[in-house]
Formats: sequence, C-alpha cells, structure tokens
Amino acid sequence: MKIEFTPRFIVTLTLCLSLLGSCLAGTARADELDVWIGTTTPRNGLSKGIYYLKLNTENGKLTPAELAAEINSPGFLALHPNGQVLYATGRVAGEASLVAYRISQTNGRSSLSLMNSQPVGDGGAAHLSTDRRGKVLMSAQYGGGSIAIFPLTEDGAIGPRSKLVKHEGASGVVARRQDKSHAHWVGTSPDNRFAFVPDLGLDKVAIYQLDAEQANLKFHGFGQLPPGSGPRHMTFHTGGRFIYVLNELDLSVTAFAYDVARGRMTPFQTIPTVPVGEKAKEMFVSASEIRVHPSGRFLYAANRGHDTITAFAIDAKNGRLRFVEREPIRGSWPRNFNIDPSGKWLLAAGRDSNTLAVFAINSDTGELTYTRTMVMVPSPICVLFGS
Repeated sequence: MKIEFTPRFIVTLTLCLSLLGSCLAGTARADELDVWIGTTTPRNGLSKGIYYLKLNTENGKLTPAELAAEINSPGFLALHPNGQVLYATGRVAGEASLVAYRISQTNGRSSLSLMNSQPVGDGGAAHLSTDRRGKVLMSAQYGGGSIAIFPLTEDGAIGPRSKLVKHEGASGVVARRQDKSHAHWVGTSPDNRFAFVPDLGLDKVAIYQLDAEQANLKFHGFGQLPPGSGPRHMTFHTGGRFIYVLNELDLSVTAFAYDVARGRMTPFQTIPTVPVGEKAKEMFVSASEIRVHPSGRFLYAANRGHDTITAFAIDAKNGRLRFVEREPIRGSWPRNFNIDPSGKWLLAAGRDSNTLAVFAINSDTGELTYTRTMVMVPSPICVLFGS
C-alpha cells in the first residue's frame, strides 16, 4: 500500500509532534523546582550574593548551586505572590536596603535581573515578607527593634518606606540579649488582616492591624511568651487555628490558639526542641527556624549548635505537639531550612559548613531520612522555593 504525504498531512503531523514535544517538555520541567538561597558574607569572603539551584521533586537530587545575583549579605529572601519577583535583604552602596529582582525563565532555568531597591532606614533587616496579595513588603529590624512597611507597585517594584514602628521596652531576663527590643520576623495572618512580629527582646509577639491598600500598620496587641524564651520566628498551622512560635534562647516551641475574628493568640503549650541536658553539653546553642509540613500533620524546628532538626507530630483536634525525633543535619549551624510544596523533601542549610542537605520526609510518621544528597553553597542562611 502506498502512503501519500500530502501537504495537509505533513502540516497536521508537524503540529501534532510539536504539541507532543511541548507536553513532554512540560512534564520534564514539572518535576523540577527552583530553589533560591540567601547567604551571609562571612570573613572568608566565599559568598557573593544570592544563589540558585533546582530540586528534582521525584528523586530529591539537587543541581550545583550557581550565583544568581551579586549583592552584599542578601540574608533573607521573599517571593511575591505572583511568583515573578524575588525580594532580598542586603546592602546597596553600603546602606541596609530591601532589593527587588525580576525572575525570568529561559530554557527551563530561572535568572534574576535587578528592578530597584529602597533603604530600610533603621539598620539591617533580619527578615522580610510580602502580604498575601502582594500590596506591601514588610521588614523586621533586629538591631533597630522595629518593623517597616513599603508599598509595592503593580509590577512588584518597592516604593519608598511608608511607615516605621519602633518597639519599646525589654524583657531583661537574659543579659545582653534582652536588654532592648529585637524584632526578628514579620508575616501576616492567612486572611491578611493582621501582621505579626516576634520580638526576642520583649518575649512577645507584637500584633498589628494591616491596611495593605494604604501600606499602614496599627498596633493591635501582644501574644505573650515565657520569660527568657526569646521568640524568633513563627508559623501558622495550615488550618489557621493555631500559631507556633519558635523561641531562640531556650530552644522551645510555644503553641497558641488563634482567634481569627479578634486577631488574638492564647498560649496552651510550650515544648522543648532540645532537652536541657543536651543543651548543657554545647557551648553555643539556639533555635533558628520553624516550619509546618504542607499536610498540617508535622512541625519542624532547627537547632543551631546542636545542629539538628526536631520533628513534632501535630494533634489535628487541639494543635498540641508530640516529639517525634531529632535528626542531625550532616552540617554545621542550621540557621534555616525549608520543606518543598509536595511535602516530600526537607532542605537543611548549614551556614558554617557551607552545605545544603536533602532529607526525605516520611508522610506517615514525619521522620527524616538523610538521602546522601548534599551540595556546597557559600554561607547559606535562607532557603526559598520558587512558585
């Protein structure tokens, strides 16, 4: 039988093959996730700025890290809700600033291009985040003991600072660490009505009413932590009914019931991340980061000096935590870690070991298993997944 390849047949075949190729290419990219790494500039001068790599969400493998943007001590990073703009703390022309970068895609790889920056105006920012709708960018200043808010333009560029709120007072329980305010983190409630600022120096979480349209903050109240605990970072449970605050100084987590309507938080449990006996064996230990698993079933906290990640199970009914395990990060000084959106992998950054290690998460128990995958990244202190 003779087959005639008519012009119409050839065009149709070409179109089908093109569509098939697009589908296959999309499938190949679907199992790769962008990973952005914020760093600190150490005395050894290894870090040059923000680094980029990709995580294969099927097998947990990482690509080698590559420099994405040169900047002095980018530290913490945040992603615009549209996934197209990356924000970083850092120094621009010697001045503590917040910096915006446009994210571009070329052949399955992401790159950064500088959009603009704005000076913080009250020392360096320890943390930053956008609101849930991408209207404002907020930063917490550890040294200045303040929170700043900046409007964002439609394309995600940072406008001049619209307000700076200074925290007053001090807990005074721990000498040299709690002699004044130290705002350490900032983020919003799931409904975007309130902003929360754990303050290590006050042993409190400051709560503000957020007006994202006007880039304004109004004091609303406090969440109280145990004396001398030193609240550092916090996270909402996936259901929005509970808040978990990580206490840096006494290495513990305090769980709060959250009143959504009133914007109030009430503590009901404090549980250690490292036993007192084990803390005493280390010269320097402190808690650094806290994350809730995407399933809402587990919570993880990082312990610097002890160099471990502590896993807890979360009771779905009452939000109480139950200890599961403590897993070594196979590195040194885990200032940060993150869990990929699929909930399969945890990436632990060792600042002093210049490492990023991958752990598989048991979906039934929450336990971590080191996958023997590790890449070198200079002084990593923030792990952020792309959208």
